[in-house]
Amino acid sequence: MTQTTTNAALINFEEVGFTYDGNTFVLDKVSLALEQGSFVCILGGNGSGKSTFAKHINALLVPDEGVVKVFDADTRDEENLYFIRSNAGMVFQNPDDQLVASLIENDVAFGPENLGLPTAELRERVTSSLAEVGLQGFEKNETHALSGGQKQRVAIAGVLAMNPSILVLDEASAMLDPRGRKGLLRVCQELNARGMTIVMITHFMEEASIADRVVVLENGRIALDGSPEEVLTQTEKLKDLNLEVPFACELSCELQQLGIPVSTHVLEDNLKEELCQLLLKA
Repeated sequence: MTQTTTNAALINFEEVGFTYDGNTFVLDKVSLALEQGSFVCILGGNGSGKSTFAKHINALLVPDEGVVKVFDADTRDEENLYFIRSNAGMVFQNPDDQLVASLIENDVAFGPENLGLPTAELRERVTSSLAEVGLQGFEKNETHALSGGQKQRVAIAGVLAMNPSILVLDEASAMLDPRGRKGLLRVCQELNARGMTIVMITHFMEEASIADRVVVLENGRIALDGSPEEVLTQTEKLKDLNLEVPFACELSCELQQLGIPVSTHVLEDNLKEELCQLLLKA
């Protein structure tokens, strides 16, 4: 199946319902269209349906109700599975669950090698994918000796070697330290800047703050949907959903209560800049 060139959304959920037990809907009438080249962050508390949503993008799960389409290909049609999974790569929370070989180069080569690529192209993909995640020169290193952040980058490289159009990260930073999370975010931003669609499932607000769009799920339904500025500044709603409020938003609100004329900011750097401007005018 060839990739469609219509103006339809890259990923389209149409009234999607899904249940694991046949009774309780984990996704309940979810309708959402994600555009090509976007960076979308999916937030929500435990049990909100975030990971279930992610697994529908590359047809690890298929809806009980409604339709999910990727490049206009219906995920329920088994003839579309190869095309969908080739175009929608997925990185999971624990990289150890995704690494399959003892050497980095063999692990990254595993997916494209199964496609039957010529040796020269296979080597090129391994080299370029490791360069994308900042691990060039690590080809001969053993995967078990890597840090958690490095393992996650190898897992991403293995997905990138398949040359997907979409990268789905399902809580991929949950087991990383702050340095590892920053490295992962940097890789995602760079890939997105080159045109790759990023769908990030997370509960870290600093990750949501750099996205183009933030969608918040609650009990399998969409509770909030908009830009980071539109969603993450709704502090009371976020608290009601048991989600953290970004530090910059929290501090902005506290300063406003003290009578300091600042806007409500999502990014700390933007708040710092406005405060510096106020000091200069004082």
